[in-house]
Amino acid sequence: MKNILLLVHDDEGQEARLQAALDLARALGGHLQCIDVTPFPVIAGDLYAGFGETALLLDERDSEARNKKRISAHLAKEDVSWDWVDTTGEIASCLLKEASLADIVVLNRQLDSYPLPDMRTIAGQVLMHARVPVLAVPQHVKSFALKRALLAWDGHPSCIATMRACTPLLALAEEVEVLTIKDGSIQAEPSDAARYLSRHNVNASIRVLDDRLHPVDAIIEEEASQWKADYLMMGAYGRGRIMETFGGVTRRLLTHGKRPTLLGH
Repeated sequence: MKNILLLVHDDEGQEARLQAALDLARALGGHLQCIDVTPFPVIAGDLYAGFGETALLLDERDSEARNKKRISAHLAKEDVSWDWVDTTGEIASCLLKEASLADIVVLNRQLDSYPLPDMRTIAGQVLMHARVPVLAVPQHVKSFALKRALLAWDGHPSCIATMRACTPLLALAEEVEVLTIKDGSIQAEPSDAARYLSRHNVNASIRVLDDRLHPVDAIIEEEASQWKADYLMMGAYGRGRIMETFGGVTRRLLTHGKRPTLLGH
């Protein structure tokens, strides 16, 4: 788990993404690939739309050039390996072009202060089409702690794939909890997950909750808070094309989640 793809774009979530990616790179001894995306502007169409789009695109490019200078200077002072790709286009499409050889992509959950870029949808498209784990961080986080990992386990293929892909990360944790919520949808027992992890020298505890009254995401968040989890790990809920906008559990966690969430599909 060495190739870390980081979205660079001058928005409210950028600093949180950068700090999380740097912490990942240090912990894993990984390489940081920065993809700096200048999105095409979207304006109301009229007779002068072409002129307006050109002006806005030039403004955006100037803004990203200043952003690149600032972030590059920051990275030059860090003890991590990194490179840089400049591109123009729709953010998810640009990420997908680079994600095929990435081991993890660092994005945000939904931004609190401004709806664009739409990180929730971008994360869904990357998960669905690149099949690469996505670390979605709230915009307020200052670092990515690795000591306490909560694995939300339902035994579905997406959950299993996420655990397997991210085992190197779990191996860095001091404590791992496998959380299962009995809601009638469990496809493999949490003991199977713990057994798999033990063969990779990851000792995990198991917690099973029988709660069919409360939303699954609310139960996960409550357990994460009580257990003081540093981050969540889970398979992206939902099937088929519903993944483009996510199933309800994942969607709500990526809207209001209080801690970094590592998703796979």
